[in-house]
Amino acid sequence: QVQLVESGGALVHPGGSLRLSCAVSGGIFRVYTMGWYRQAPGRQRELVARILSGGSSYYTDSVKGRFTISRDNAKNTVYLQMNYLKPEDTAVYYCNVETIGIWGQGTQVTVSS
Repeated sequence: QVQLVESGGALVHPGGSLRLSCAVSGGIFRVYTMGWYRQAPGRQRELVARILSGGSSYYTDSVKGRFTISRDNAKNTVYLQMNYLKPEDTAVYYCNVETIGIWGQGTQVTVSS
Protein backbone atom coordinates (compact mmCIF):
# COMPACT_ATOMS: atom_id res chain seq x y z
CA GLN A 1 0.00 0.00 0.00
CA VAL A 2 1.43 3.34 -1.07
CA GLN A 3 1.26 6.16 1.45
CA LEU A 4 2.42 9.76 1.28
CA VAL A 5 3.36 12.11 4.09
CA GLU A 6 3.83 15.78 3.28
CA SER A 7 5.62 18.30 5.45
CA GLY A 8 7.11 21.77 5.33
CA GLY A 9 4.08 24.01 5.10
CA ALA A 10 4.16 27.17 7.18
CA LEU A 11 3.32 30.86 7.41
CA VAL A 12 5.92 32.93 5.56
CA HIS A 13 6.30 36.55 4.57
CA PRO A 14 6.12 37.62 0.92
CA GLY A 15 9.49 37.08 -0.72
CA GLY A 16 10.33 34.25 1.62
CA SER A 17 11.13 30.62 0.90
CA LEU A 18 9.86 27.21 1.94
CA ARG A 19 10.72 23.65 1.04
CA LEU A 20 7.97 21.08 0.99
CA SER A 21 8.74 17.39 1.31
CA CYS A 22 6.70 14.35 0.41
CA ALA A 23 7.88 11.00 1.69
CA VAL A 24 6.48 7.96 -0.11
CA SER A 25 6.28 4.53 1.48
CA GLY A 26 5.36 1.35 -0.33
CA GLY A 27 5.43 0.88 -4.06
CA ILE A 28 8.37 1.56 -6.35
CA PHE A 29 9.11 5.26 -5.97
CA ARG A 30 11.80 5.47 -8.62
CA VAL A 31 9.35 4.65 -11.44
CA TYR A 32 6.64 7.08 -10.36
CA THR A 33 5.77 10.39 -11.92
CA MET A 34 5.26 12.73 -8.98
CA GLY A 35 3.30 15.94 -8.86
CA TRP A 36 2.72 18.85 -6.51
CA TYR A 37 -0.73 20.41 -6.66
CA ARG A 38 -2.33 23.23 -4.72
CA GLN A 39 -5.82 24.33 -3.85
CA ALA A 40 -6.65 27.82 -2.67
CA PRO A 41 -9.96 28.60 -0.94
CA GLY A 42 -12.78 28.73 -3.46
CA ARG A 43 -10.61 27.53 -6.31
CA GLN A 44 -10.02 24.26 -8.10
CA ARG A 45 -6.98 22.16 -7.36
CA GLU A 46 -4.25 22.92 -9.86
CA LEU A 47 -1.00 21.30 -10.90
CA VAL A 48 2.02 23.27 -9.72
CA ALA A 49 4.92 21.06 -10.83
CA ARG A 50 5.59 17.55 -12.04
CA ILE A 51 8.72 15.42 -12.17
CA LEU A 52 9.03 12.28 -14.20
CA SER A 53 10.94 9.18 -13.18
CA GLY A 54 13.86 10.23 -15.38
CA GLY A 55 14.02 13.66 -13.78
CA SER A 56 12.34 15.81 -16.41
CA SER A 57 10.13 18.47 -14.89
CA TYR A 58 7.20 20.69 -15.74
CA TYR A 59 5.96 23.88 -14.06
CA THR A 60 2.81 25.88 -14.34
CA ASP A 61 3.56 29.34 -15.70
CA SER A 62 2.86 31.21 -12.46
CA VAL A 63 5.70 29.46 -10.60
CA LYS A 64 8.35 29.20 -13.30
CA GLY A 65 11.66 30.64 -12.12
CA ARG A 66 10.53 30.58 -8.49
CA PHE A 67 9.75 26.95 -7.67
CA THR A 68 11.90 23.87 -8.20
CA ILE A 69 10.72 20.28 -7.98
CA SER A 70 13.26 17.55 -7.28
CA ARG A 71 13.38 13.96 -6.15
CA ASP A 72 15.68 11.75 -4.12
CA ASN A 73 15.06 8.16 -5.10
CA ALA A 74 17.30 6.90 -2.30
CA LYS A 75 15.00 8.57 0.22
CA ASN A 76 11.73 7.97 -1.65
CA THR A 77 11.05 11.66 -1.34
CA VAL A 78 10.00 14.46 -3.66
CA TYR A 79 10.61 18.11 -2.80
CA LEU A 80 9.21 21.46 -3.83
CA GLN A 81 11.56 24.37 -3.20
CA MET A 82 9.53 27.57 -3.25
CA ASN A 83 11.33 30.91 -3.46
CA TYR A 84 10.10 34.48 -3.81
CA LEU A 85 6.75 33.47 -2.43
CA LYS A 86 3.75 35.65 -3.13
CA PRO A 87 0.41 35.98 -1.32
CA GLU A 88 -1.25 34.30 -4.30
CA ASP A 89 0.79 31.17 -3.55
CA THR A 90 -1.28 30.68 -0.41
CA ALA A 91 -2.98 27.29 -0.63
CA VAL A 92 -3.02 23.75 0.64
CA TYR A 93 -0.29 21.91 -1.24
CA TYR A 94 -0.79 18.26 -2.09
CA CYS A 95 1.65 15.64 -3.22
CA ASN A 96 0.41 13.16 -5.80
CA VAL A 97 1.74 9.91 -7.17
CA GLU A 98 0.42 10.60 -10.64
CA THR A 99 1.30 7.15 -11.92
CA ILE A 100 -1.24 5.49 -9.65
CA GLY A 101 -3.39 8.37 -8.46
CA ILE A 102 -2.53 8.46 -4.76
CA TRP A 103 -2.79 11.74 -2.83
CA GLY A 104 -1.20 12.99 0.33
CA GLN A 105 -3.10 14.74 3.08
CA GLY A 106 -1.90 18.21 2.16
CA THR A 107 0.17 20.86 3.89
CA GLN A 108 -0.85 24.50 4.37
CA VAL A 109 1.27 27.27 2.91
CA THR A 110 0.30 30.80 3.87
CA VAL A 111 2.12 33.81 2.46
CA SER A 112 1.23 36.95 4.34
CA SER A 113 2.82 39.99 5.91
